[in-house]
Amino acid sequence: MEITTAQVFSGLAGQDPDVLFSALPTPCYVIDEKQLERNGTCLAELAKRTGCKVLLAQKAFSNFDFYPLLDGCLAGTEASGLYEARLGKEEMGGREVHVFCAAYREDSFEELLDYADHIVFNSPGQLRRFGTKAKQRGKSVGLRINPECSTQEGHGIYDPCAPGSRLGTTRELWDREMTEELVGFLDGLHFHTLCEQNADDLARTLEAVEKRFGEFLPRMKWLNMGGGHHITKVGYDLACLEKTIAYAQNTWGVEVYLEPGEAVALNAGYLVSRVLDVIENGAVPIAILDASAACHMPDVLEMPYQPPVYCADADPARGYPYRLAGPTCLAGDVIGDYSFPRRLKGGDMVLFGDMAIYTTCKNNTFNGMPLPDIWKLDKEKQLVRLTQFGYEDFKRRLGKGI
Repeated sequence: MEITTAQVFSGLAGQDPDVLFSALPTPCYVIDEKQLERNGTCLAELAKRTGCKVLLAQKAFSNFDFYPLLDGCLAGTEASGLYEARLGKEEMGGREVHVFCAAYREDSFEELLDYADHIVFNSPGQLRRFGTKAKQRGKSVGLRINPECSTQEGHGIYDPCAPGSRLGTTRELWDREMTEELVGFLDGLHFHTLCEQNADDLARTLEAVEKRFGEFLPRMKWLNMGGGHHITKVGYDLACLEKTIAYAQNTWGVEVYLEPGEAVALNAGYLVSRVLDVIENGAVPIAILDASAACHMPDVLEMPYQPPVYCADADPARGYPYRLAGPTCLAGDVIGDYSFPRRLKGGDMVLFGDMAIYTTCKNNTFNGMPLPDIWKLDKEKQLVRLTQFGYEDFKRRLGKGI
């Protein structure tokens, strides 16, 4: 299910980025409204065919200027805490707000209940502590389970089923702590085990869920299958996904939720950068950009992965090879090795693809790096500025903000 660079940048078909983005101050993010709409339509059609409900996992994409565009495509939002829950309630009003957190705080839980419709707990202990409050406020209550079924390869940091994981209740813990009273609190079960994966991994995970927790599912109103589903990616097995959803619906009579983040905004954003300098140290010239992996695309280092670059090849042997790197003091602020059809020089544009997800919501100001502004590329290919960050945004995070 590998995707080509051409597919990543398909939203720019017929456009020359050097012309389209020539006037943009760099680095900056550009969110492609048309591609975002395509993804939303795909998810809406899935929901219509299957009867499942699709939520936006805001941890991946929380650019609320685009929530009105997605509003008609999604059932609501998924949040990982208080601020995301509030954002979903305020900016996608009238839609469901679901929240999961590994542990809730006593001093903010009551406020959280002002925004959330569904509250999912991570452990029997948290359910015991907060479940009554949630029920008294009329919330739908769930428990995250750990089916202990790892399907990921090479991305251990994103594997909630890894040995010793802090995420989800195992069957052993369930048997030890889940009294009949606690089970009676539950409206649904939640599992989230995938990361940018195909539907066959979901089907295998559901088998593990049925094996470990299947006896409890007929008592539930809903089953949330979490995120990590690459539904809008070219080559994704939609038929397998729909079969898996139908199996859960027909076997246990549950309403099925999916909460992808990356599928909502896949290939719907770019990071526009420029070359500041080219230096020599070894066989591969190093192009220092005004964009940083550490600050502006942290998943490049955390995942790790190598993002696609417009008109560049990940094989350094196919043209003029360059190592792309950021300007910070971190020695490892390196994006990857690429080959270009021509030599790079100061001022040249370097355009990264698939930069709508896990970027604007995770970036930082390490080294005093400015936050890149966010622009919208609308359906008529017009650029609209959405933010204007500056020194004060860096400074007020560090003190004297009262």
